[in-house]
Amino acid sequence: MVLGELADLVLPGVCAGCGAERVRLTYGTCAGCVAELERLRPRVAVPTPPPAGFPSCVAVGAYGGALRGALLAYKEKGRHRLARPLGALLAGAVAALAPRDRPVTLIPVPSTSAARRERYGDHMARLAGHAARRLRTAGYRVDVVQPLRALPRPDSTSLDASERATVAVNSLRMTPRISVLRRDGRSRGTLVVADDIVTTGATLAAVARRLEEADMQVTGAAVLAATQLRGTRPGIGL
Repeated sequence: MVLGELADLVLPGVCAGCGAERVRLTYGTCAGCVAELERLRPRVAVPTPPPAGFPSCVAVGAYGGALRGALLAYKEKGRHRLARPLGALLAGAVAALAPRDRPVTLIPVPSTSAARRERYGDHMARLAGHAARRLRTAGYRVDVVQPLRALPRPDSTSLDASERATVAVNSLRMTPRISVLRRDGRSRGTLVVADDIVTTGATLAAVARRLEEADMQVTGAAVLAATQLRGTRPGIGL
């Protein structure tokens, strides 16, 4: 899956996965990183301990190796063309949660205004868009909506789990004019939250809480990487 997407990239002579220089690159990454990304299979991921309200979560892989390198290159080094292959990987995680015969509403975790300025756009909205296109090609009916906006958060490194959860929830606001509800007040198909990395799980739990407060029942969360992968069940590939 990833190999075909990486074929469209025109990248510098530095591997996006491992950072190796002056090596022969295959579609923007070295041969070893291409093989590593191709081997990834989505699995259930659960932080230890999971925060209250943490939704079912599927991660493409552990936060390390070629996946970590490609994700950092995309987010922090402005290599935005990596959004397409990373979005294809994210689509695999969404497919592990969403039945093909039901419509899917994909909700990217919102970025703050400062993060969007720093990264020249909303990096998760971009990834979700590519994931949706990949899923549509595979026969899914997918919409990407952004019913939440993110406010700046205070530094939470010194906070305990309960305090981090409160900060995460308080940083999210619903956008009044955007809804993922049908006229009968029920959710449109399968609601999947999309994010790049899950660590403590506080953000995903907060997003799920805000959406469920608005009667939007979250099926699960799809992420690219998990800092602690506790998966035993392979996901469904595209």
